[in-house]
Amino acid sequence: MNLLSRQPADTLHGHPCSDGSAVITDIACSPDEETWQWRLSMIETGGQKLEFPTHADIRRQFVPLDAPVDVVFPDGRTQHLNRFDIAYFDQHNAPDACVAASPTRTFNLKLREGTSGELIARPLNGAMVLLAPSGWRWFILLLSGQAQVMADHRTQTMEPNDMVWIDPIPGHPVRIEGHGELVMARLPAH
Repeated sequence: MNLLSRQPADTLHGHPCSDGSAVITDIACSPDEETWQWRLSMIETGGQKLEFPTHADIRRQFVPLDAPVDVVFPDGRTQHLNRFDIAYFDQHNAPDACVAASPTRTFNLKLREGTSGELIARPLNGAMVLLAPSGWRWFILLLSGQAQVMADHRTQTMEPNDMVWIDPIPGHPVRIEGHGELVMARLPAH
């Protein structure tokens, strides 16, 4: 049977970054805080410049949720990202900072070593079906609107800022119906 687990938003606690320019909320990591291979986090910035910490061993998928941002690189390049544009960074393409056009939240998926994962940000208009091969799970954050996640005759209703983990059985589809905007991550189950 597919497993649906709600993660209450009130269990998450943000902390200010070292220069106070943003609030970082860690959502989940695996296998643990010390040896994580993947990490999900959300960063709230007031629209000012946000410095990216340097990591030699991390690949990052990054998406602005509420407003466009400009990502600045050490060589002077700038990459403009609209809402829901996903950028991919690693040690060969590591940014220095991002500047938001206005206050925004950003969502990050960090991956270490050979760990795979996928970040998706998109509108939800009607129904969509999620499949995952053996050993994978889904994370869903509903940003706006309303949705229902349905699997094996079980339903999880979602309101804005609700989060759900889905541990699917391979070959058993999970259906999401509703309207609004969501962030999803496909991640290794362990």
